[in-house]
Amino acid sequence: MKANVDKSGCIGCGLCVDICPEVFRIGEDGLAEAYAPVTPETAERATEAKDACPVSVIELEGEES
Repeated sequence: MKANVDKSGCIGCGLCVDICPEVFRIGEDGLAEAYAPVTPETAERATEAKDACPVSVIELEGEES
């Protein structure tokens, strides 16, 4: 699975990084970015980060419905 962050709507709050630092980080521009693939070990936390995002800018490609 792959995570994507829509930087045009990201507010740089860092909540996704707090929840899942194995996948998300704050980039040099002060906005969140997905820097690593979502693995079976990080999928639950990546999904939690997506659901917790206050501006709903995280998308998980290949996420099971």
